[in-house]
Amino acid sequence: MTMPRSLPWVAAALTLVGVPAGLAVTGGNLQDVMTATIGVWLAMLMLVVRRWPLTVLIVSVLTVVAWRSSDLIGSGWAWPATAAFAALALAGRLRTAVVAGALTLWYGLAWDAFVEQYDSDRVLGQLGGEALWLAAVLAAASAYRSTRRWQDAVAARLEQSLHEQELQALRRRAEERVGIARDLHDVVSHTLAVVGVHLNVALDAFDEEPEEARDALRLAQDVRGRAMSDLKSLVDVLREGNRIETPAAGLEGLAGLTDQVRAAGIEVTVTELGERAEVPAPVATAVYRVVQEALTNTVRHARATRVTVTLDYTPASVTVEVTDDGAGEATGTQGHGIMGMRERVAALGGALTAGPGPAGGFTVRAMLPVAA
Repeated sequence: MTMPRSLPWVAAALTLVGVPAGLAVTGGNLQDVMTATIGVWLAMLMLVVRRWPLTVLIVSVLTVVAWRSSDLIGSGWAWPATAAFAALALAGRLRTAVVAGALTLWYGLAWDAFVEQYDSDRVLGQLGGEALWLAAVLAAASAYRSTRRWQDAVAARLEQSLHEQELQALRRRAEERVGIARDLHDVVSHTLAVVGVHLNVALDAFDEEPEEARDALRLAQDVRGRAMSDLKSLVDVLREGNRIETPAAGLEGLAGLTDQVRAAGIEVTVTELGERAEVPAPVATAVYRVVQEALTNTVRHARATRVTVTLDYTPASVTVEVTDDGAGEATGTQGHGIMGMRERVAALGGALTAGPGPAGGFTVRAMLPVAA
């Protein structure tokens, strides 16, 4: 998992406000200029934390230690660098962050106890509070990272499942085309050959044996009728079979999709209006694919906690809407996923829109006419 792109700016803003506020609350604001300076400096360091998280933590901790040891601030050994500790944990180096925090607090304990010679209650109270704060921050960062990694894994499985289903569908279509070509060859070649033979017999016997000519023409007509029935069956396969999908790629597969997303820690609500049984197979398949791709984008890009899937069945159309409460990023719209959804919906005569919702989050909405 990579750190979010917005993390440096959020961390810088929180540090810029939080460090002066924390020093004021804890009585560590000895000089306004020095308090403002350390706040600005630590905030500036956070702007490069995505690239050098460990370096930022080391420089931040050394800055706080230097300011505190020089009596430029009167409280805090580790907590002013809270954002740097959290960023390192988000980068997957939790153990390093814990070690750095322990060393920092150990140095603070030695300084307060032996250099400043504060009483033990003050030393243990301040450092104990910092230790608890740091532990809570690192635990929260680690939990968030684990959740995002799990969601990324679920998104990857969804994408792999979609890819495998597409490959299987392509294989089945190729097999169908080979079978149809073979059937067409058999039907057309055989029919033309038999009809040609009977027409030749009828032509030869037309003057001398008219009854035999009639029998030959009658047989040719019978063969032609059977061939027309066979060709009609093949045309039906071409019209309907070219959209054959894997069994899971239908409305009955939506429950499995939502279960996978719920397993990623996202609350999923599915609302169905109307009669599902009246939806034809091609439209049901398209609805399934729209929901699948939208949920994949939600898990991977949206940083959402809740997503709502609404299916509205009417005699004339099916409308599917997937809305999450995430950051409203349009990352998914730039790739092939939403483009593929739009093409699939358009092939059935429908329309698809995707973008940030009016109340935040991201919304994918598709309308597919049932008649198409």
